[in-house]
Amino acid sequence: MLDKIKNLAKKYATEFIGVRHHLHANPELSYEEFETSKFIQEKLAAWGVPFEVMATTGVVGLIKGKNPDKRVVALRADMDALPITETNEVPYKSLKEGVMHACGHDVHTTCLLGAAKILNDTKEEWEGTVKLIFQPGEEKNPGGASLLIKEGVLENPAPQKIFALHVHPGMEVGQFSFRGGMVMASADEIYITIKCKGGHAAAPQFTADSILIASHLIISLQQIISRNNDPFNPSVLSITAINGGNTTNVIPAEVKLMGTFRAMNEQWRFKAHELIIQQTNELVHSLGAEVDVKIDVGYPFVFNDVQLSEEAKLLALKYAGAENVFETELRMGAEDFAYYSHKIPGCFFRLGAGNKEKNITSNVHTPTFNIDEGAIEHGIGMMAWMAING
Repeated sequence: MLDKIKNLAKKYATEFIGVRHHLHANPELSYEEFETSKFIQEKLAAWGVPFEVMATTGVVGLIKGKNPDKRVVALRADMDALPITETNEVPYKSLKEGVMHACGHDVHTTCLLGAAKILNDTKEEWEGTVKLIFQPGEEKNPGGASLLIKEGVLENPAPQKIFALHVHPGMEVGQFSFRGGMVMASADEIYITIKCKGGHAAAPQFTADSILIASHLIISLQQIISRNNDPFNPSVLSITAINGGNTTNVIPAEVKLMGTFRAMNEQWRFKAHELIIQQTNELVHSLGAEVDVKIDVGYPFVFNDVQLSEEAKLLALKYAGAENVFETELRMGAEDFAYYSHKIPGCFFRLGAGNKEKNITSNVHTPTFNIDEGAIEHGIGMMAWMAING
């Protein structure tokens, strides 16, 4: 079966590179993946794979092998793009100004479609049921995974385990990496609005100076990490936007800050929320202004089931060889796959997509992100192999 899957992945590689080109050229933002959803539905219908639409744009298909009730395995791919303007000059460059598949979700969707075709072709040769989850909104709270779970994606039939991959340009094409236990951080969004009287820049004594207060606050918040958190407990607090004022001679009455907080410890995570709110209120009030602070609680940390991840790694060793299988490092990035992995055993692994010789090295979430498309053949095959044997 291993050779058959590899041969089919190779056979279909060109077809699914074309699929990736279509998806890449036509990106859609989180919860707006209407044409992407329609495209997936058309593909599944053409192959005779039954499916249903969930969470407005999500598509969930079922492929039944022999003895379909024996085991149920889920495979998940996200579909949404990012608000980034692509600067790559490629034939399949994004046709939408300001929207780009800069995180590889076009590749993830392509790999799951390719795996679905292989699984459908071979369904008389394996046992169980495979649930295909094409998920919206991974890039934006509340996370499409949470919406699908609320609508019952992990029921009827209920999968015993779930797999997903993510492209990684820091690994060469053909390589994979795995890690059991905690692998990625939780992610919460911070929104702060500082309000004061405002006034003339030449008469600061009559204002509270929202810009200066915001500056003090940004620096002060870093002390929460450096002096309250255990230095051996990974955590990040980043203020990523400051918006206020529009001319040189007016101190604005309002300044808005935005940022993100990441953690790998749930107890510390929510203690930090309290400290952020307390410190923001006390500092801003002490400097004569008012403040609204909101923390939008986002995705929990990603936890890979230890046993399942070890089994998946062994399967990868058989598929790709020891020279192409590595351990994933801890990362402070976040993923709403966490919602699935907190419900059922999950394994979130990485697919190498970089190629230093071809200068394909740009990281995700950048306007020059791209992949060596040889990764698609490897991703298609590995997902099908995991579904049958995982």
